[in-house]
Amino acid sequence: MRRPYLASALVPAVTLAVLLAGCSSSSSDQPSTTPSPAASASVSAMPSASVSASPSPSATAAVGPAVRIPATITGMHVAGVQDGAWPDSNVPFRSLRLWDAGTAWSQVESVKGQYNWALLDRSVKNAEAHKVTDILLVLGSTPTWNAKRIKPGDYPVPGAASAPKSVSAWDAFVRAVVTRYKGRISSYQIWNEASLAMFWNGTPEQMADLTKRASDIIHTIDPKATVVAASTTVRLEGAFTRFFTRYLAALAALDWPIDVFAAHMYPASKGTTDERAAYITQVTDALAAANAPDLPVWDTELNYGLAGPGPENPHLAITGATARDWVVQTAFDSLSLGIARTYWYIWTPKPYPLLGLQLTNDSGGVQGLRIVEQWAVGATTTGCTDDGSVSSCPIDRDGIPSIVAWADDESGTLTAPDGFAQVCSTANECTPIDGPLTLTETPVRLIP
Repeated sequence: MRRPYLASALVPAVTLAVLLAGCSSSSSDQPSTTPSPAASASVSAMPSASVSASPSPSATAAVGPAVRIPATITGMHVAGVQDGAWPDSNVPFRSLRLWDAGTAWSQVESVKGQYNWALLDRSVKNAEAHKVTDILLVLGSTPTWNAKRIKPGDYPVPGAASAPKSVSAWDAFVRAVVTRYKGRISSYQIWNEASLAMFWNGTPEQMADLTKRASDIIHTIDPKATVVAASTTVRLEGAFTRFFTRYLAALAALDWPIDVFAAHMYPASKGTTDERAAYITQVTDALAAANAPDLPVWDTELNYGLAGPGPENPHLAITGATARDWVVQTAFDSLSLGIARTYWYIWTPKPYPLLGLQLTNDSGGVQGLRIVEQWAVGATTTGCTDDGSVSSCPIDRDGIPSIVAWADDESGTLTAPDGFAQVCSTANECTPIDGPLTLTETPVRLIP
C-alpha cells in the first residue's frame, strides 16, 4: 500500500492556508565543523515548459481558496556555510537551517559567559550574500561547563545532551543571540532530535521548560521571529513514543509556547518515500491525540538511505533518476500531507559517504529540487485530494493550470480532465494524452 492518508481531502483549504502561511514567517574563531565519518551514529550528526493554452473550466475545479506555494517549502543545510561554502545557483532553496555549523549554544558559549559569535556571524552573512534571508537557527546544545551529566556519545561536545545545570544561563544565551540577530535570523528551533540520547538525555518536561523560557524571550525581543519546537525523530519507534507524547503534554500544560512543530522523517536505510509518508501520519496522529493547536509542521532534517537502525539496514545509495523522483515525491507528499517545510540534509561540495541521497550541485537529488521549483514554487493551489487510488494537486501559475498526480499504490489510473493535452515526467519529457493515464508512485504533471 502506498501510504495511509489523513483523509480523502488530504489538506483542507483552511488547514493548507495556515500551513503555507507558516512557511513565510517570516575573539579567535572556533574550529570549523565539517562532515566526519564518526558522525554516522546519528542521521543528523554532521559533517539548484512553458505553456500558453487557456484553462478550461473543468481543468481548474477547486476544493478551496487558492494559496500560494512559497519557495521556503524547500530548506537546506549547507556544509561549510560558516567558512563561505555555498551551493551553485542551480540548487533551489530559500531557507537555511543552521546545524552542524559550529553555531549551537555549546559551541558559541564554550567558555562560561563568553560568546564567540564568529561562526554564526559568518554563516548569517554568507546566507544573506546569497539572498537567503529565511534562516532557522538550532539553539541547543548544552555547553560542557553547564552540563548536569556527561555521557559517551554526546554530540557535538561532551555534555551537549545534558539538561543545563543553570537554566538562567540558557535564558542569557537566548536573550543574547536574539538581540544580536533580530531581523536577520527569522526562526529559532529549541533543540535538535531531542528524542535521541546523544542529543538530549534530560526529560521531555525539562525540554518543554527550555522551550517556554526561550519562546518568551524570543517573542519579547523579536515578535516577528518564529519559535520552532524541539525536533523528534520517528524511525526509532521507542524513542519517538517515549519523548514526543510527553513533550506534547508538557507543552500543552504551558499553553503551547511555540509557533511550529518539528519532526525528522528519515526512514530506515531501506525505506522509501512510503515510509516517510507513514511517519508523517504518525506525527500528525500524535498531534491530534494531544489536542495540539493547528500549527505548521516542519520536517527540519531529511535524507534517505542512511545506515540503520541496526545492521540489517546498511547504507544504500539513491542516485540519478531515482533520487530525482524521490525528491519530487517527497515534496508533493509534504504538500498533500500537511508538512509546510522540508529541510534537506545536507548540500556538500562533493559526495559525502554518510548520505544515501547526495545533494551536490549536479546530483539527481538537485535535479528533483529544480523540478519542484518549476512545477510548484510561486504557483497557487487549492489543496490536494485522494480518490483512493490516485492523489492529485491542482496548481495554477499566472492563470495557466496544471495537475500533479501520482498513484497511491504501485499503479493507478487517471482520466485527464478536459483541457489537459500533455503529461510530463520528472525529466520534463512531455507526451500527448491519449486516453486514461496509468500512473505510478512517481508524480507526473498534466498541462494544457
